[in-house]
Amino acid sequence: MAELILGQVLAFAGDPFAEGPGAARHERRGAVLVEGGKIAAVGSADALRAAHPGATVTDMGDALLSAGFVDAHAHYPQTAIIASWGKRLIDWLNSYTFPEEMRFSDSSYAETAAETYFDLTISNGTTTTVSYCTIHPESVDAYFGAARKRGLRALGGKTCMDRDTAPEGLRDTAQSAYDQSRALLERWHGVDRLSYVITPRFSPTSTPEQLSALGALWAEHPECLMQTHLSEQIDEIAWVKSLYPQARDYLDTYEAHGLLGAGGLYGHAIHLEPREIDRLAEVGASLIHCPTSNTFIGSGLFDMGGLTRRGLKVGLATDTGGGSSFSMLRTMAAAYEVGQLRGRPLHPSELWWLATQGSARALGLEGKIGNLAKGMEADLVATDLASTPAIAQRAARAGDLWEALFPTIMMGDDRAVSAVWAGGRRAK
Repeated sequence: MAELILGQVLAFAGDPFAEGPGAARHERRGAVLVEGGKIAAVGSADALRAAHPGATVTDMGDALLSAGFVDAHAHYPQTAIIASWGKRLIDWLNSYTFPEEMRFSDSSYAETAAETYFDLTISNGTTTTVSYCTIHPESVDAYFGAARKRGLRALGGKTCMDRDTAPEGLRDTAQSAYDQSRALLERWHGVDRLSYVITPRFSPTSTPEQLSALGALWAEHPECLMQTHLSEQIDEIAWVKSLYPQARDYLDTYEAHGLLGAGGLYGHAIHLEPREIDRLAEVGASLIHCPTSNTFIGSGLFDMGGLTRRGLKVGLATDTGGGSSFSMLRTMAAAYEVGQLRGRPLHPSELWWLATQGSARALGLEGKIGNLAKGMEADLVATDLASTPAIAQRAARAGDLWEALFPTIMMGDDRAVSAVWAGGRRAK
């Protein structure tokens, strides 16, 4: 049975970073026709109601209908330690992250954490996530199993660490990282809406041998993405230089081992050298901006203006639990604030695009998710633009869509998420 969802409709016909706000398409009284898990039509409510009289109608009133949010970098095993006080990256990992991740050898613990994680992301309107799991295969099975049950598009992989900079209980080997990653890839990649991502945590916790093994796996499976961290903090970069003294720069520790390419997702990428920017742009890699994490852990300010001018693909992400919110609304707000500090404030059209189509493009999935258009997967979020008294009174004074939407970007939370559809099924 087809479902016709009514509301304001926001879609994109282009990239607002290149074309400005005019790249967006707004239908004040619009509709989205969903059938068989896909979007069958997008247009005016009157026209689609007339053309599809037998469809079930769901009227969301003045709510804004858009593609569901795409969180391009997260750590679901850190759900329970989000908002832990007062540490920078290396201390934060040792104090909070690594002790928590050790618990994921217990499959029941991992399954409970995955269920909690997806409950939280769906409640915030996120319909696609890209997560690091832990070194334990059980953590990957739990993540994909919970996503599959909900009909979500989810990407993720076993986090690999074999260097003694990681605690003994969280180390694998170059061979076991390769073998287990390959087995998980063969088990999950392409099942329903799931995709495996080859996942070395970052150079400081992997030996050159392990990076080479994962580079070889990626070469054997170029259909998969690869995710890692890059140039998040200044002291991290110094750490990398001490561990890889022959490397030209941080990126070279990946490039030398087959871990630089168009399907690479490089989280943070704040303190990049000119050569690194050149190479990332040359190969068509994607950078993932994690603004709440970058401010919470004191990492620095991502250069959105400079990097997008170079043509680099940029996705947006919560980076939970280093990031301080499961909400992509809060993440957009933080991206705006970071942009202000860099002298490049982002327009609401750019922020919404980053959280949907921009992140989808960074993942190579722009033809499947991240927009409202015929043939796309039916992942939708309905956003209430008057979800709290403070937001409502500001939005009431708006002169156009962007002025009405911006208060929700800056002050909204899960209360603004009225409904969520994942693969055409109501999820919230």
